[in-house]
Amino acid sequence: MNVAEFLQIQAQQQPDAIAIAEPIKGRWANRSLSLDQRYHCLTFKQLEEDSSHLAAGLHEMGVKRGTRLALMIPPSCEFISWVFALFKAGMVSVLIDPGMGRSNIIHCLQNVETEGFIGISRVQAVRTLLKYKFPAAKKNVTVGRRWFWGGPTSQQLRQTPIEDFEVFKAEATDPAAIIFTTGSTGPPKGVHYCHQNFYHQVLQIQEQYQIKPGERDLPAFPLFGLFNAAMGVATILPVMDPTKPALVTPENIITPIQDWQVTQSFGSPALWETVGRYCSENSVNMPSLKRILSAGAPVPPRVLKRMRNAMASDGDMHTPYGATESLPVATISATEVLEETVKKTNAGQGTCVGSNFSGIQWRVIQISDGELTDINDTTEVAHGEIGELIVKGPVVTSHYVTHEQETRLHKIKDLDGFWHRLGDVGYFDKRGRFWFCGRKAHRVQIQEKTLYSIPTEAIINQHPRIYRSAVVQVDNQGVAEAAIVVECWPENKTKSPADRQQLLSEIKQLASENQLTSAITHFLVHDSLPVDIRHNAKIFREKISRWAQEKLGL
Repeated sequence: MNVAEFLQIQAQQQPDAIAIAEPIKGRWANRSLSLDQRYHCLTFKQLEEDSSHLAAGLHEMGVKRGTRLALMIPPSCEFISWVFALFKAGMVSVLIDPGMGRSNIIHCLQNVETEGFIGISRVQAVRTLLKYKFPAAKKNVTVGRRWFWGGPTSQQLRQTPIEDFEVFKAEATDPAAIIFTTGSTGPPKGVHYCHQNFYHQVLQIQEQYQIKPGERDLPAFPLFGLFNAAMGVATILPVMDPTKPALVTPENIITPIQDWQVTQSFGSPALWETVGRYCSENSVNMPSLKRILSAGAPVPPRVLKRMRNAMASDGDMHTPYGATESLPVATISATEVLEETVKKTNAGQGTCVGSNFSGIQWRVIQISDGELTDINDTTEVAHGEIGELIVKGPVVTSHYVTHEQETRLHKIKDLDGFWHRLGDVGYFDKRGRFWFCGRKAHRVQIQEKTLYSIPTEAIINQHPRIYRSAVVQVDNQGVAEAAIVVECWPENKTKSPADRQQLLSEIKQLASENQLTSAITHFLVHDSLPVDIRHNAKIFREKISRWAQEKLGL
């Protein structure tokens, strides 16, 4: 059940094939140079040996199996090698988005009682200055130059002999990692990953998308490099800030795809929004790209259309659906969306996320905001009726390390295991596909009806000036009312108070003409809706609700 064993197999089957290509700063974009002059590369054999040296080095310095080590290294060969090293050594990787902010990072690391840091020099400097916050962090390795603190460097660990080293033989439920949620609906929560979760993620993704060894992938989400190496796929790392995918420079994605003849790429909807617009406006094509994956939030049809036009003519874009606690759950192709489901989405019937993966069981049950301790406490709803989605399977994680109460709220016991409550609402259609209607926490309950975010906002988003919108609940002297907050396309932003008033008047008229939106009372324009740090796509509706409440003076 140890994913690191997949890497061993690839190192035996294709030892000299490239596993990772990391761009060399200042040189990677110079196309007059050869690729090996522009990129630092590791073969599968080199990655296998390097990660084994690091893992053996951890044992040599006395780090016990099961130790929680925060991995704080930018996307690189070093990062991927360390991910495998921690698996091989039987450690528990603590993975946190750097974009969540310093205070959140510190709080999360304190909550999981981190026992050590594998980090770059800057991380170790901060850790040393704040060591009173991390009293258990005794096992620390510096990646790069060590300054005024102790402990070995990664280069020193690489000198450790590996003749007698053995990869940790993981059982299914042995702990493997703690990965934090984005905190889009509440504080970031530490999700406990056991080895079977990663193991089955690799198998499910490879089976579903028919990914073959020898392919090349450009991942805009660092952890996807782990899946690539396990599947025998080369990882071509892009130059970008992974915490700000929406601000990516399109050429930094397109150039390496063209240079390396990349066959697959994973990125957030916000990243493909930016890249897709550039490709459309500049007639750019990436004919080697036969598979694009995008997750984290619903992918707008305009993005699907642009990217499908820019990739291989016989390729397709896919949008796997799931959550940090359970991924993957379902998938749908751009072709299916554009040829069939988009019309219903635009009409306010939700976003179809497709059919479930082979390893996933799922049900839609009556919505409840309280705990559901046993599966017998739930009631399934009929196809076509909106309820909350629950899932079960080997990729579904068992609990939160940092939030016991959240574990009780999100897990439902069953005789042979447990079900996870995703916190999403929607319905099954007659073909058994799930139609996502929004987060359970984002539904707006007013006297007349319940408004679900995705169907409601789809109506408002039909206005040609609107980029995206958020329906939120506000309190008007004890009465719950609905407000819609819109963000314009950059080129369509309001230019004067009169222009803004005209736009709001048009949106009110649009809302009044549809039963899904006719109950909305308040209409506001926001310059830039706040979004999550991981994908730059999930709207922070809780923040918008507070902003609207204040803006309206209620």
